[in-house]
Amino acid sequence: MEDEEKLEKEIVPLVAKYCSQSEHCSPDVRKKIKELGGHSLMAERIIGRLEKEKFLDDARYVRAYVREKFSINKWGRIKMEYYLKMKGLPQPVIEIGFSEIDEDQYVKLLVKTMKGKARTIRKAGNYEKMGQIIRFAQSRGFEPELIHRYLSDVI
Repeated sequence: MEDEEKLEKEIVPLVAKYCSQSEHCSPDVRKKIKELGGHSLMAERIIGRLEKEKFLDDARYVRAYVREKFSINKWGRIKMEYYLKMKGLPQPVIEIGFSEIDEDQYVKLLVKTMKGKARTIRKAGNYEKMGQIIRFAQSRGFEPELIHRYLSDVI
């Protein structure tokens, strides 16, 4: 029991530093705690403490992640949602992050992405060109219904 308390007292400052250096989510922190030798019950206690002290906030992490992937990587919602679910974050928290995206900006990014791809396609008929643009936009994580809605603006 004393060894466990000692280990927890050693882990807390390390994990707090880890959280203060950059934004992390609770599944990442849980993994870090286990790497440092903690067990799942200890991880839950430490995560609760870090959340209470505002070192850790999954909603804040998701908002930052969505802003970064949207503005820097030019990703669509599907791709972002996939990666956030892979981290183990719940759907309601992911939806909070998506509220950060302005719908007009999202559509502008989609159209810009599709136009950029259309300029790079050479020697293709209209049908093949549309197929390549659709596949490219889907690989960036944009919704098929939006892609098809704005495809006519691109071609």
